[in-house]
Amino acid sequence: MSPNPMKRFLLPLILLSATLFMAAKLTTQLDPPGSASDWSEYLGGPDRNHYSTLTQIDTTNVSQLKMAWEYHTLDSGQIQCNPIIKSGVLYGMTATTQPFAVNAATGEQLWTRKDTTTVRASARSGSTSRGVTYWEKGTDKRILFTNGAWLYAIEAATGKPVNSFGDQGRTSLKAGLGPTAKDKSVISNTPGTVYGDLIIMPMRLSEGADAALGHIQAFNIQTGKLAWVFHTIPQPGEFGYDTWPKDTYKNTDVGAANNWSGMAVDRQRGIVYVPTGSAAFDFYGGNRQGQNLFANCLLALDAKTGKRLWHFQLVHHDILDRDAPAPPNLITVTHNGKRVDAVAQVSKQGYVFLFDRVTGKPLFPIKETPMPASDIEGEKAWPTQPIPTKPAPYARNILTEVDISPLAENRAELQATLRKSRYQGAFTPLSKGGTIIYPGLDGGAEYGGAAVDPDGIMYVNSNEMAWLISLNKKMSSDQLAQLSPGQRVYTTTCAQCHGAERKGNPASGFPSLVDINKRRNRAFVNNIVSNGKGMMPAFTSLSAKQKQSLLAFLFGDESQEPGMNHDAEPGLSKAEQAKTKVPYQISGYSKFLDKNGYPAVPTPWGTLNAINLNTGEYVWKTVLGNYPELKTKEPTGSESYGGPVITAGGVLFIAGTKDGLFKAYSRKTGKLLWQTKLPAAAFATPSTYEVNGKQYVVLACGGTKLGAAKGDSYVAFALP
Repeated sequence: MSPNPMKRFLLPLILLSATLFMAAKLTTQLDPPGSASDWSEYLGGPDRNHYSTLTQIDTTNVSQLKMAWEYHTLDSGQIQCNPIIKSGVLYGMTATTQPFAVNAATGEQLWTRKDTTTVRASARSGSTSRGVTYWEKGTDKRILFTNGAWLYAIEAATGKPVNSFGDQGRTSLKAGLGPTAKDKSVISNTPGTVYGDLIIMPMRLSEGADAALGHIQAFNIQTGKLAWVFHTIPQPGEFGYDTWPKDTYKNTDVGAANNWSGMAVDRQRGIVYVPTGSAAFDFYGGNRQGQNLFANCLLALDAKTGKRLWHFQLVHHDILDRDAPAPPNLITVTHNGKRVDAVAQVSKQGYVFLFDRVTGKPLFPIKETPMPASDIEGEKAWPTQPIPTKPAPYARNILTEVDISPLAENRAELQATLRKSRYQGAFTPLSKGGTIIYPGLDGGAEYGGAAVDPDGIMYVNSNEMAWLISLNKKMSSDQLAQLSPGQRVYTTTCAQCHGAERKGNPASGFPSLVDINKRRNRAFVNNIVSNGKGMMPAFTSLSAKQKQSLLAFLFGDESQEPGMNHDAEPGLSKAEQAKTKVPYQISGYSKFLDKNGYPAVPTPWGTLNAINLNTGEYVWKTVLGNYPELKTKEPTGSESYGGPVITAGGVLFIAGTKDGLFKAYSRKTGKLLWQTKLPAAAFATPSTYEVNGKQYVVLACGGTKLGAAKGDSYVAFALP
């Protein structure tokens, strides 16, 4: 098999021409664009450019912004929602994925759905949501949102279910995934993308060998019926089938290759652009040797039928969880003296991939670059990876002993750790002795994504964090058989994140479970295991008996007699048996930190970047975020989650950092113009809109992430 995939990614011109002709005929049937006063779609529009044409708030008066209103959802916790605003109404989601509507000028609640009439008790989810989708046709106006494994349709005016949609207002996100998805975790964090009467849905799945298939699905918005499916793990006879071992599509121990981060759509051409994630298990591919199409790809699909037009694989045979973290941006740039409609995709590695939107041809050369081999038995890391020649990475990917943070009190110890760990650049495979992953598993870019203005300038915030992870042999079935039932469930299900000793890794977002009985009751923990919470998925494959055993183990009242209550295959469920087919597991999701919990790499630990995509050159770069307690002369920077919003008034708005500050910059120069302390840290992308001639900027303040205090509000700012 050739390591060069460049030959594969163009569809024959005759098929492309026919598709574009068909799309041109359909443009009159598509939903009309929203008003410039609205923020009627996720991240501002179908292009996902985070851009508003409003100018009332500009660089000369932004420093005068005051809080206009605050809406308390009374549902505290991490909120990643980018709210939408349509005709003076703001629609958002609470921390536990319940939709609501408020008056966008006052914050007065219009309706909320926190009971079981829309979200049935059996389907309630503790996951996060990045927002809702608005659709209208004539007088029929709907909000679509997800909760658990379900896509719901409700009336935009009242929040009441649209009973003609699916089964009494909901349809299953598992509809097109095949029978193996029945008992597997399937949710969606990100709003769907609308094309005419279709909504094309992202999905979040397990990261392990028990993951469902990550196929792309479109549903009819009026009926809830499945309209089309694109197989991201191809079936026999489909393009890409030979890039996996035979019968991988049967989903016995490989799954995912899903879109979780969202999509963009060119409605005039009828093309939806879909970035996909890694195949699961994320960190070992010995059971899925090959290039693994269409994992880690940017796909261009016919939005009406789901047929592939072109693709480019951003990472071959991913074994480092390098999935595309955000929706692509649809932009127009000047290239070789000509205006070109393009699509740009940011990455965790800090790269920007830029393509002709129609043909898929890279606008800047992309070089297949040799990468280090794996030293794990059975693994065959792909020998090359595609690296754009322009722009230069917005995240650093070089780390030496000299680079270890001078602020670290245990600097010599960290240097020794780096010395004994494997590190050969951004694509260093995991090793038994530990591997430095830099940029880390949360980027580079993250789910907030990038903003792009009409001049072709991209604005993207970047995390500068390294992670330290090893890949170790799993317990054998015989070893598992010696554990008590609850300890066995914990070891196969929970230990990867919370650690074998249940101490967790709070700095990486995984709380300690030691003495959980002193902080929570059984019902609370059982609900989290069953339905998920935050970014923790629901463990739907566990039986009631297994959950009971797990809780007994966590609460310290389980008999420790080894091997008790065995079923066949030492008491493992089908999902657990699938996990055992992958012989390795990671040591845990651990950041490379100093003894005080700060990044071991040199500052800045977070940046905000402006990149001219016409030329591939940087316009400016500035530090984003700070740890004020370190009392450094210059800001340290910090991790950030949630992206920027830019306006025709010349302002860039962004939050996303643990310090809880909301900031406004000049988008031309990167100069800080204004900042204010929020009620709680906001790990979401803002929205901006206009009602009755007044421009507002609003964002969700849920806190929780990175150890920030909890919040429950949406806060809007406006000029006095």
